[in-house]
Amino acid sequence: MTPLEDKRIREKFKPKTWNEIKTNDSWAIFKIMSEFVDGYEKLSRIGPCVSIFGSARTKPDHQYYILAEEIAFELTQHGFGVITGGGPGIMEAANKGAHRGAGISVGLNIDLPFEQKDNQYIDHDKNLEFDYFFVRKVMFVKYAQGFVAMPGGFGTLDELFEAITLIQTNKIGKFPIILVGSAFWGGMLDWIEKVLVEKYGNVSPTDLDYFTVVDTADEVVQIIDNFYKQHNLSPNF
Repeated sequence: MTPLEDKRIREKFKPKTWNEIKTNDSWAIFKIMSEFVDGYEKLSRIGPCVSIFGSARTKPDHQYYILAEEIAFELTQHGFGVITGGGPGIMEAANKGAHRGAGISVGLNIDLPFEQKDNQYIDHDKNLEFDYFFVRKVMFVKYAQGFVAMPGGFGTLDELFEAITLIQTNKIGKFPIILVGSAFWGGMLDWIEKVLVEKYGNVSPTDLDYFTVVDTADEVVQIIDNFYKQHNLSPNF
């Protein structure tokens, strides 16, 4: 354990004075508020977009990087912009595809001690910086009309299940959620079905309808196009 980690744990057991509460906790509200205001102002007019989640560790020569770039490019050709976490890996690939397709390319960066850095394919006026994960996740959901989850780690799972939970609890509309890579997601889906649904009943069988698993860019675009055709909606080119 590092000295910083030890300090953070010990601070939770330390009683705070009123001055410390005012200086640290209360004033943090204004920093949080400023991130929400900046995000709302910059993203409120971006038009229909799809949030694409995925690992920061995926290399440019990996099949999923190449696939993420193609998905993003194809989405722009169908009138959608792309929102990512703004960093390297899958995020970079998606922004790169959107940039290549001359579409909206948004990056929601987060201040992290490792892995996260801006990629060069984000529109200069749509590159946002966040200190708080929960504010950033609001932006991922609030301004997206669909969600694509590429293979990733804990961050990707966090973003994916945030979207599923908000749809399940009727907090947002039932937008398309697409998991790309059946080989990657297959084990998790088996566990959800056999353990959460069948063994413990913690998830309803119908909850599995909230997402679809595919393997190609064409399938992603077709699902999103078909969804909006059912509602007689189409993005503006």
